[in-house]
Amino acid sequence: FVVVKKRLHGWVNMQDETNLIVIGKIVGVHGIKGWLKILSFTRPRENILKYGPWLVKQDNEWPEMQLLEGKPQGKGLIASLEDITDRNEAMALVGSELAIDRDSLPAAKAGEFYWHDLINMQVINQQNEVLGVVKELLETGANDVPGVEADKQRYLIPYVKDVYIKDVDTEQGVIQVDWQTD
Repeated sequence: FVVVKKRLHGWVNMQDETNLIVIGKIVGVHGIKGWLKILSFTRPRENILKYGPWLVKQDNEWPEMQLLEGKPQGKGLIASLEDITDRNEAMALVGSELAIDRDSLPAAKAGEFYWHDLINMQVINQQNEVLGVVKELLETGANDVPGVEADKQRYLIPYVKDVYIKDVDTEQGVIQVDWQTD
């Protein structure tokens, strides 16, 4: 049995929620015409404006909203969404996560992958010891750092290809690393 709920712009299969990728968050309003301040989780930050339609989390629902316009503003971004025409409507969305359906992303090229594909991948060192699974990716400026966790143990392994990260096998869900358990 699959639950289906009515959305602002059509019907969305609730089973597909696991297929969503959070790409940003609404952090404020801009002006009186319903523009929103956006915190982008994409790199570069403007890439969030290339994805759509946006799904905006409200009360554990993900209504689809079309991006009308977006642009850089200071250190952030602002955006205008369809059907959001005044400051009060925009204020109701502050704090909402923004997501897209994974299927709306272009296919990764051979040998490439999206960062979100690393989450929950098993991490094994060169001695075939399982270090755990990737729970998060941290940005440090120099390199991104997968946070690997297992049984109260946590490893932060710099993502430096051919130094610490030896292989990423998305088919098998395994990352081979040069990292010791101690």
